[in-house]
Amino acid sequence: MKNSPVKTIVAIGIGAALFFVLGRFVAIPSPVPNTNISTQYGLLAFMAALFGPIAGALIGLIGHALIDFSYGWGIWWSWVIASACFGCLMGLISKKLKLADGEFGSKGFIGFNVCQIICHVLAWGVVAPVLDILIYAEPANKVFVQGLVGGASNIVTTAIIGSILCAAYAGSRPKSGSLSKDN
Repeated sequence: MKNSPVKTIVAIGIGAALFFVLGRFVAIPSPVPNTNISTQYGLLAFMAALFGPIAGALIGLIGHALIDFSYGWGIWWSWVIASACFGCLMGLISKKLKLADGEFGSKGFIGFNVCQIICHVLAWGVVAPVLDILIYAEPANKVFVQGLVGGASNIVTTAIIGSILCAAYAGSRPKSGSLSKDN
């Protein structure tokens, strides 16, 4: 199913707002400084799977920038860019999911979670730490520990929240061919 540009723009606005609310008010502090157990990445993975890589990138970029801005420490661009990369990659890799057709069985569940694991590993194991080193001259051991903890917790929360959102959405859609005259 092809989304209209208007629908995609609305999804970006709503997705970024929800990403902000979840990231700002439903984040759980982790034992690693400046790192939270984030609930918003399940929503981002779901929205990117539905609306594609551009929507996913913009939801992650805008939502994460708003979270950082609201805390008052300034925008930490390396992690904002990593959120945008996660959303973009998730939108690219998860194109084969058939959520709009009402399909999210065990194959969809496994596919979604393999995709999100790959995307989180790239975003938090490579993009965020490397940009922290390049942009902010942060110590490598510190940023890779933060990336590891953030990435691992994001994988778990995305597996739970993202899978629930995908299953609920697919369950609300008519199954492909269920309204044909032959049934």
